[in-house]
Amino acid sequence: MVERHDGVVRGFAEACRLEDIVALRAALDPDAIAICDGGGLVAASMSPVHGAEDVARLAAALLGRRPDAELTIEVINGRAGLALRRRGRAVAVVAVEEAHARIAVLWIVLNPAKLSRWHRP
Repeated sequence: MVERHDGVVRGFAEACRLEDIVALRAALDPDAIAICDGGGLVAASMSPVHGAEDVARLAAALLGRRPDAELTIEVINGRAGLALRRRGRAVAVVAVEEAHARIAVLWIVLNPAKLSRWHRP
């Protein structure tokens, strides 16, 4: 179960790095949900994003390749998740809920007030 979760997250991370919408959509449950927390400090969807197509596009936009950013697999709430950093500063942390070898829920924290412990020197 843990290995399956880790594999799903690794595949999703690679699809994000490549901004591969087809691969992102394939990694997501058709009824996937993404919930963003921008804390009113950064632009983020105010309501949950529903469906593999829209969640895939959101993930590509938020986590896709950037010349100054690094997307890494991290332990988030005891499970594999993702962290996006720019010049060592965390700009997004993503907890992943997997079901049946696909991602069912993405919890995307964008609120800078909640990301300070994720910064790297």
